[in-house]
Amino acid sequence: MLMLLRQMKRGDLTAHGFRSTFCDWCAEATNYAREIAEAALAHTLRDKTEAAYQRGDLMEKRRRLMTEWAAFCGRSAAAGKVVRLHTGSTA
Repeated sequence: MLMLLRQMKRGDLTAHGFRSTFCDWCAEATNYAREIAEAALAHTLRDKTEAAYQRGDLMEKRRRLMTEWAAFCGRSAAAGKVVRLHTGSTA
């Protein structure tokens, strides 16, 4: 992802920003467990005991999550709710 951004000459963007946006979307717009989003981001479990018991890869749930993410990213910006914000001044 970082190489793509460099090739596009988009030094104003970071791969972390895309990952952060994905996390926000997962938390705010889906009902997927946090563990599914973390696995989709290839994050490992820090708790060694929990990691020892969590041996599955959650692949099917991750596949469904990423399919929904792709649909979200591919939709038109006009499909979202746009709310005009007022500054409070009448000028």
